[in-house]
Amino acid sequence: MTIKKGGHVFEGLNKPIKTPRHKSGKAGAVVVKIKGKEKLIRFGMQGAANKPPRKGESQADKDKRAAFKARFARLIKKGPSSAAYWADKTRW
Repeated sequence: MTIKKGGHVFEGLNKPIKTPRHKSGKAGAVVVKIKGKEKLIRFGMQGAANKPPRKGESQADKDKRAAFKARFARLIKKGPSSAAYWADKTRW
């Protein structure tokens, strides 16, 4: 099932895509269902120096990830209706 929303084509609900050149400055987008309606959520900053966990990473990278998660913990807890949730899941 494909979904067309905001000029993008999604493979389905809760399937994030990358939008590296979008004019909004956001690095990703996802369509979620909130109260029975489909909603487009844009998330993440284009060009941010975020790095997902990887083998042999520096302590500075670990600290940076921990700081992001601590700073946005309240918003991440809101779940799939939150841009912070998707940024945490896909970019950090």
